[in-house]
Amino acid sequence: MSRLNVPAPEDVPAGAQRILDNVGTQLGFVPNMFKIIASNPTVLEVVTTLQSTLSRVLDAKTRHSIALAVSQANGCSYCLAIHTHVATKFSGMSGDDIELGRVGSSVDPKRAAAARFAQRVVDSRGQVSDAELAGVRGAGYTDPQILAIVALAVQFLLTNFINNVNQTDLDIPAIGSVDTVVAQ
Repeated sequence: MSRLNVPAPEDVPAGAQRILDNVGTQLGFVPNMFKIIASNPTVLEVVTTLQSTLSRVLDAKTRHSIALAVSQANGCSYCLAIHTHVATKFSGMSGDDIELGRVGSSVDPKRAAAARFAQRVVDSRGQVSDAELAGVRGAGYTDPQILAIVALAVQFLLTNFINNVNQTDLDIPAIGSVDTVVAQ
């Protein structure tokens, strides 16, 4: 059960309601996470602006792989469910690629390097080794793209933390337990 209060629809400020309407148009529904965040229109704007801006870096499947890797590292069941839903519905990612993303990998070697690096950024609190940085460069990522991977990891950390604090109620099909993934 969610631990933070969801504002009643009539209590959502007009600016926040406009953002919620846009999210609903994009996804076909308004996820509970956004309904919760609507209680603070500034935070809602920050989250949706960050998401919109960072949707222009890297390709969609790489962004989804990073989202899955970071959400798995943070044990965020809500984020794993929403990212699985979005990756499947909007990017056509296979079930195998989604499972691999959760463990910092992918069916695509370059995407696997980005997911693994993002997971290491989270696990090490940004204190990645020279070898890890060389590994993501060796996979073909430029320094500007590495900055994008780090920025995406931070974006997903933000929503992971919000949903972990809140224990946001799932409003999408649940996925397997975050503890059941086995690295392949």
